Amino acid sequence: MNLKKGVALADGRLNAHADNDMTTDAARLWIDVLAYLKVRVSQEGFDTWLAPTKGQDVNKTVVEVEVPNSFFAEWLGQHYSAEIKSALKHLTGREFTVLYRARDVADAAVLKRRAALNFKPVIRPEGYRLQARYTFTNFIVGESTRFACAAARSVAERPGAAYNPLFVYGGVGLGKTHLIQAIGNHALSLHRNVKVYYVAAETLFIELIQAIEKNTRLEFKSKYRGLDLLLLDDIHYLVGKERLQEEVFHMFNHLHDAGSQVVFTSDRPPKEIPTLEERLVSRLGSGLVVDIQAPDLETRIAILKQKAALEERELPHTVAYYIAARVKKSVRELEAGLIRLFALASLNSAEITVDLAEQALKDLVVPEKPLDQETIVSATAQQFDVSQTEIKGTCRTKHLALARQTAMYLMRKKLNLSLKEIGFCFGGKDHTTVMHAIDKIERLRIQDVSFAARLKKLSSGISRG
Repeated sequence: MNLKKGVALADGRLNAHADNDMTTDAARLWIDVLAYLKVRVSQEGFDTWLAPTKGQDVNKTVVEVEVPNSFFAEWLGQHYSAEIKSALKHLTGREFTVLYRARDVADAAVLKRRAALNFKPVIRPEGYRLQARYTFTNFIVGESTRFACAAARSVAERPGAAYNPLFVYGGVGLGKTHLIQAIGNHALSLHRNVKVYYVAAETLFIELIQAIEKNTRLEFKSKYRGLDLLLLDDIHYLVGKERLQEEVFHMFNHLHDAGSQVVFTSDRPPKEIPTLEERLVSRLGSGLVVDIQAPDLETRIAILKQKAALEERELPHTVAYYIAARVKKSVRELEAGLIRLFALASLNSAEITVDLAEQALKDLVVPEKPLDQETIVSATAQQFDVSQTEIKGTCRTKHLALARQTAMYLMRKKLNLSLKEIGFCFGGKDHTTVMHAIDKIERLRIQDVSFAARLKKLSSGISRG
C-alpha cells in the first residue's frame, strides 16, 4: 500500500479516503508498519508479539491496534513502543499515539478496568525511559531473588561504587526488567541530577541502524556515553550482531572508566551466551553476576495477593494457593491467570472461587508430564548442552561424565530409585559406579557454590506432575 496516497500524506494530512474508511485504512497502515518492523526486530520477537496484531482504527492522532490479550498490550507498550512510533513516523510523516484493544472479551474488560484505575504504565520524564510502577516497593522478594534484589538496591544507592557492572540473568517472566527499572527509579529518587537511561538491546540495535543510515553515529555515541547509569535489558539479543557488540564493548569501557554504573540483564549468564566476543564476555562478567530463579510457592502467593491489591480486588487465600500451586515458572503467567480470573468474575458477576480459578486457568496451564527417568535425562542434557544419547553413552569426557553423574544424582533424589534401577537407565552400570556418581555430586554441591546454584536451578525446573 502507498501510504502517502492511501492513509496518510507525508505532511501528516489524512486524505478523504482515510476519513471515510478508517478501519480498512488502519488495517492497511498496520500491515505496512509490520513490514517495516519485520526487518528491524528479531524474528522471534516479531513472530511472538507483533505478527498476531492487527490495525483496528486510525484518526489524525491515534492508531488503535487489536491484540490477542492484555498481556500483549502491556508487552508491546514496554518493549516495542519506540520502534512502533518510529515506524509510523517513517511511513506517514506524523506522530501517533498507539492504543491497544484486546481481542479477548475478558481481557478487554480488564484493560478497561486498569485504565479506570490509572494502572497504565507511567513513563518517566524525557530521557529516562523508565516506568514509574517498577519499584523495589512492589517487587516481591523471595529466596530466589533475595540476593539479586539486595545487589540491585546497593547499585541504586551508590551507582558506580560497587558491583560494576551488575549482571542479572534468569528465565522469561521472572522479573528482570522490573528489577533493573527499579534500580533506575530508586537512583532517581535519591540522586536528583543522576543521568539514567533504560534501553532494551533490541531497541539499541534499531537506534544503531538508524544512526548508520542517517550518518548520526556521533550523536548515538554521545547519547549513551554521557550517562551516570545505563540499564541495558536482554543483552543476549547481541548474538550474531558483531557491529552492535563492538558498540556495546566500547560504550561499556567508556562508562566504566568514567565511574558510571552499568547494569545488564540476560536469559543466561555471560559465558553461556553463544557467539559473543570473548572480550565482551569478559567485560560482562567482570562485576557481580546474579541470577533470578522461579519463585517458590509462598512467594507466588504473595505476588498474587499484591497484584490483587493493585486491582483493588479481594483474593481468597484458597484461590491464591490454587493458582500458585499450578503456575510455577513465571511471574508473568501468574498475572495472566489472575487477569483471566478477575475478568471472568466481572463478566459473569460471579464470586471468586477455586472452581472459577480452574476455569480461568484451563487454557493457560499446560499439564506437566509425570516425572520419570527420561524427563530427568532430557532436562539434564539441556542444561549441559549435550544430547540424551551422549548422556546415556560411554564417552568419558569430563563434561559428559559430570552431566551423566548429575542425572544419576537427580534420579536418586527426585524418584528415590535404587542404585540398580539407576544403573539400568545408563546401559547397565553397576551400583558402585552409581554410588560414586551420587557421592561426587553431593560433594560438589557442598564445596562448589557455582555448581550448587546450577544444580538447584536444574532441580527446581524438574517437578512431579
